[in-house]
Amino acid sequence: MSNSLVARYVTPWKYRRAQEAARVVELRERDGDDCRRCRRPMRFDLPRGHDAGPRIQEVVFAVNGGPGELHNQCLCHGRCNGVGADHTGEVQERRRRENEAKLFAKSRSRKGAAAAAQAGGAPRH
Repeated sequence: MSNSLVARYVTPWKYRRAQEAARVVELRERDGDDCRRCRRPMRFDLPRGHDAGPRIQEVVFAVNGGPGELHNQCLCHGRCNGVGADHTGEVQERRRRENEAKLFAKSRSRKGAAAAAQAGGAPRH
């Protein structure tokens, strides 16, 4: 048995960490040192989980049918990675409907307030 096979099953967290580090190196060679979203440079010397450090992001999420392969991944800052996490079609449609409902509620309240002001402010004979 090879050492990598033993490491994979005996210490899976260490194996996954090594795989992720290798993937970051490959993506860094392919894309460079800048964040894919904000185009600012990333810092690779920071501890894991830092906001300015690199995180692997899928371009097309696996939930939406995107493969988990290298060509479907890119590097982003930790803070930029979380920004687009809920931009699925379903979430965008729900937000659009919520915003429309808020706009219609505002216009109804304005019309009601204007009608009340007009009725109350009109002179009576």
